[in-house]
Amino acid sequence: MQKQTTSWGSVAGWYNDYLETTEDSYQRKVILPNLLRVLDLKKDTRVLDIACGQGFFTREYAKSCAVVVGADISKELIEQAHALSPEIPFHVDPAHKLAFAKDKSFDAATIVLAIQNIENIDAVFAEAKRVLVPGGRLVLVMMHPAFRIPQRSAWGWDDEQRVQYRRVDSYLSAGKTELLVHPGKANSETTISYHRSLQDFFKSLSKNGFAVSKLEEWISHKKSGVGPRQKAEDMARKEIPLFLMLEVCI
Repeated sequence: MQKQTTSWGSVAGWYNDYLETTEDSYQRKVILPNLLRVLDLKKDTRVLDIACGQGFFTREYAKSCAVVVGADISKELIEQAHALSPEIPFHVDPAHKLAFAKDKSFDAATIVLAIQNIENIDAVFAEAKRVLVPGGRLVLVMMHPAFRIPQRSAWGWDDEQRVQYRRVDSYLSAGKTELLVHPGKANSETTISYHRSLQDFFKSLSKNGFAVSKLEEWISHKKSGVGPRQKAEDMARKEIPLFLMLEVCI
């Protein structure tokens, strides 16, 4: 069988260190509390964390659930997950082919900050439907595709109006972009990001039998330091969301 590869395998060590040591990360301060609120996990909930990385969110689910399983295509990230939580089952499997999972074996599944690193979302959503029970739900968290488009969106400053705005150069066209993990650093590792519009996601989810039951847009928790643009920058963060959350059900 051909070995599955991912651009995230080469940065597994850095990513693990970042998540485990950065107290002010978006994962810890924004996504985690909102995600746990949306999931509202019970003791008997069976949860599958698809594309779980090094298991940051999987471990949090385990504090509330009876059954938690994680899977990721990256062998290096799963090794990190096993080292941090040997009691949790983790599997090296791509999101579109969860070979270990039986049909209709989970009540809920999550894909957190990973769907935009995956090429074939149709296959991923089909596989998620296969492993979920009737009435099960899939929760997706992603960089907001309407405002965060790799190399096609950026912050801008209107000096006359004293307003910070979000510039979007294109949105509907799908794209594949190679991104530097450490911009400005010589010989930085890269990862692959795929941009898709909201209608691309909704069409694929509908095609695979999912209906959107909840949509939320989450803002950054960051605050600007004292300066002439502080008020405008903080206002822009509140008005232009950083993340999109979709809860979809079968």
